[in-house]
Amino acid sequence: MAADGLQKNIVTTNGHIMTKIIMAGYVIIPSAERNIFKAVITDHIRLTLAEAGCLDFKIIPVKDNNCKFSVYEEFVDKAAFEHHQTRNAKSNWAKINVNMERHYSFLEE
Repeated sequence: MAADGLQKNIVTTNGHIMTKIIMAGYVIIPSAERNIFKAVITDHIRLTLAEAGCLDFKIIPVKDNNCKFSVYEEFVDKAAFEHHQTRNAKSNWAKINVNMERHYSFLEE
């Protein structure tokens, strides 16, 4: 995990420690691609929330900038987060948003 990754330890009922992964930040969509982004965002959120290990996933428009969206992702552990990243990289979402600026933080707790 990068030095700027956020991890929270979760103790399971059998005493094992799992590390919860949280990624937060924002994306900026090129104005010419905003409509296609809005057309695919609902499906992307639905697919991500259906992934095993996804605890929370939000992409919310920022009120004062119609090309900026806040992003919050929470996964039960690093394996679940990496699975999401792998699935995402192969998805239609990744192809459509190749020009999207990503600004994320992974802070270690």
